[in-house]
Amino acid sequence: MNSVPSSGSQSISRRHFARVAAAGLTAAAAAPAMAQQTSETVRWRLTSSFPKNLDTLFGAAQTIARVTGELTDGKFVIQLFAAGEIVPGLQVLDAVSNATVECGQTYTGYYIGKEPAMIFDGSLPFGLTPRQHNAWLLFGDGRKLMDEVYDSFGVVGLPCGQTGGQMFGWFRKELKTTADFQGLKMRTAGFGGRVMAKLGVVPQQIAGGDIYPALEKGTIDACEWVGPYDDEKLGFHKVAKYYYTPGVMELEAVNQLFIHKAAWAALPPAYQAALRYACWYAATEMVASYDAKNALAINRVIAGGAQLSVLPPEIIKALRTALETVLDEEGAKSSRFKKILDNWRQFRAEQHRWFALADTRAEVAVYST
Repeated sequence: MNSVPSSGSQSISRRHFARVAAAGLTAAAAAPAMAQQTSETVRWRLTSSFPKNLDTLFGAAQTIARVTGELTDGKFVIQLFAAGEIVPGLQVLDAVSNATVECGQTYTGYYIGKEPAMIFDGSLPFGLTPRQHNAWLLFGDGRKLMDEVYDSFGVVGLPCGQTGGQMFGWFRKELKTTADFQGLKMRTAGFGGRVMAKLGVVPQQIAGGDIYPALEKGTIDACEWVGPYDDEKLGFHKVAKYYYTPGVMELEAVNQLFIHKAAWAALPPAYQAALRYACWYAATEMVASYDAKNALAINRVIAGGAQLSVLPPEIIKALRTALETVLDEEGAKSSRFKKILDNWRQFRAEQHRWFALADTRAEVAVYST
């Protein structure tokens, strides 16, 4: 992601915004407009898909509101509402699209029942890493292709969060072969559920705050959420023993700030620039936060009784085959999906070939010596 300064406890001045905007870290360099249009007060409501106790996910919404306010001398006020306070966590897109609120923080995988192509700007199994996704958005065709999707819902989408690589998930029973997936009820969102269904899993889409009770009561047999830090907070290690890696189903997970088109169009250009910058800032801050926290949390959940387990190669290969089948099926049903898929697949191949030569080999070499 584009590099932005750490938030810490410091405010972000308009002078600093002008410097980073001029350097190209946000799409609109609007320092003069920033100075001229701070007299107008704008008040928005932001509804989130996430509960407040998930401080890194919901914390991104807090960062967006704070930074936007700092860049506009407190004139652009964004009031925050956690999941369930205005609408349930999985109804954020609807709330923005029908103008119940001006904007909402969410994950596109929750809405693939409405438009499967939304998953390309969320997380696809065996897909892109955070850096690769940013390259697709900013220097490939990703931004143009996804804007066409969002336009059909009457919203503007701005990336505003990024979890980084995730774990495969928590299971009550050990996975040895693909046969162990038959009839297994698993909470999994986005395209991962459709892929797992090919192997016999019964996917369940459940909001974050409702997963633990379902797992504890046996309503579901397994779940995935993000990674050790959030999973520890939600207590999954207390009710499911096996914690599986590698997280091939989500090498990243992008959160979006969906904004009602009319509300976006009514914003002064300087406020648009401030909000766009705040979203990129929050996205960079989130992935850095998860990288730092997960490295420590994995030790704690293992000490708490979790058994770190590795997926057998047979299962990984079967998941990859199932993914490509699902992608081809969706492409056959939708010309929009097929258009994005063809572009994304080519970009994915190029990126993973390069990263295999550079980052992956270097990381293995550093860790093993």
